[in-house]
Formats: sequence, C-alpha cells, structure tokens
Amino acid sequence: MWHLLQVVGFAFLGLGLWLRFSDSTRGIFEIEALSSTTFVIAVGVLIALGSVMLIVVVFGDYGACSEKRCALQVLSVLLALLAGAEVAVGAIAYYRREEVGMRIAEFYSSMYALYLTNGDPIIRATLTFLHKTLHCCGVTGVPLVEMTAVTCPKPDGFFEHIVMPNCPGIIATVFDSKAPLVMGIFVGTGSLLIIALICSTILTKQLKQPTSTSQYIILTQSTPVLSNPPSLHPEFYPASHPIPDQDPVVFTPLTVTNVPLAQA
Repeated sequence: MWHLLQVVGFAFLGLGLWLRFSDSTRGIFEIEALSSTTFVIAVGVLIALGSVMLIVVVFGDYGACSEKRCALQVLSVLLALLAGAEVAVGAIAYYRREEVGMRIAEFYSSMYALYLTNGDPIIRATLTFLHKTLHCCGVTGVPLVEMTAVTCPKPDGFFEHIVMPNCPGIIATVFDSKAPLVMGIFVGTGSLLIIALICSTILTKQLKQPTSTSQYIILTQSTPVLSNPPSLHPEFYPASHPIPDQDPVVFTPLTVTNVPLAQA
C-alpha cells in the first residue's frame, strides 16, 4: 500500500517539477502577466499533492513499523484531508470541464499576445512545444497569414498547408474529451488514500487495546519442596559420595497485602 502511494506521490511531484523547471514551460513562470493563470495553479497543485503524499508515506511507514499511535493519528488526519482534496479536484475538473478548458485557452491566447508584443525566445519555445504537442497553429490556424507560423508543426497533408486546427479550439476540445480521464485519475488516487485511511484506523484501534497482564498462582498453604529432584534416588549415588542432608524449601503463601498488582 505505502509503496503504491510512494510511486504516485513521486509521479505527481516529478511531473509538477518538470513542468515548473522545464525549458519549454519555464517562461510561463518568469513572466509576471502569466503568473496567476490556470496552468501555474495546476502545476502548484501537482507539486503540493506529490509532496503531501510523500509525507503521508513517511508517517505511515514510521507509525506502522514502530507502532506509534501519535504518528498513526497524524497519518489518519493527513489521509482524510488528502483524499477529500483529490476527490474534490477531480469532481470540479469534470463537472466544470468547459470552464476549465476555456481558461486554459485564454491562458494560451495571453501567452500568444505576449509573444507578438516582445518576441521573447522563452515564450517562443513554449509555443513551439504546445503547437507540436497539440498539432495546431496559432489562433487562426492558417499558416500563410499566421504571425507565429515559425512555431507551427509541419503539415501532415496538402490541405494542412492551407489551413490547420487553431490552438484555442483544440485546447478546449482536448480537455473536454479528456475530462473523464482526469477525474478518474484523481478519484482513483482518492480511493487509494481512503483504503489507506481505513487500514491506519484499524491499526490505531488495535494499539489501543490493553496488553494481557501476567497471571499469578496464589498459594494458600505452605508447600515444602525438596531441593533434590525425586528421580535422584540414593542408589544412583556412589558410596563415596553420599547424598548431603538438605532442608526442604518452603514457599510462603501470599496474602492480600503482598499480591502484585497489575499496573494501570
């Protein structure tokens, strides 16, 4: 269970860090006008979710191995919060997929306008990456008149030399079609966290159960016990080594005052 969460956490964190520091997308974060867009927020969510999931794995391993109730309680709280956030983000992304797609398209249009204004090479690299990934060409889709035609991918056929899909429309369409997949990823991860929460709760309850105390046999009468075992009959001893005379060992009966009490 914890190994699977660890893999998912590393995947989210790695994807978020790659989108944050990749040469193709670094310019988005370096431009103040784009610092509050949907893309930047989404990358921050990925990094935060991945980091929290790895922290959950640390608390889970420590609490399960050392049987520390405090660590397991902290783990249960983190799992509950993280599972709720995962399911909520997936549900919002699905039910408001048109709005989210439009926001991403607006973000693209803003970056496109900034490139036409200052011709930043970082934005150009980002546009090239998006155009090749989505196979679209600018906001018009017409390579002959498109002002960012140098960033457009190579046409696949004769007709694409004349017209290609425009990027804002492709972005909205792609997100709308992939919304169920996005929701499935978040809800599936949330379900995995809920299963881990159930396991953590069960383990915490088991640690609350009192351990069994030692049982004592109370003697009410003095019982003499010889120090020599009965099996050692005198005939087994040679004449040169007679059995020494020994006093019997007597166990004193326990009273109420000296009965050991189990510690609470």
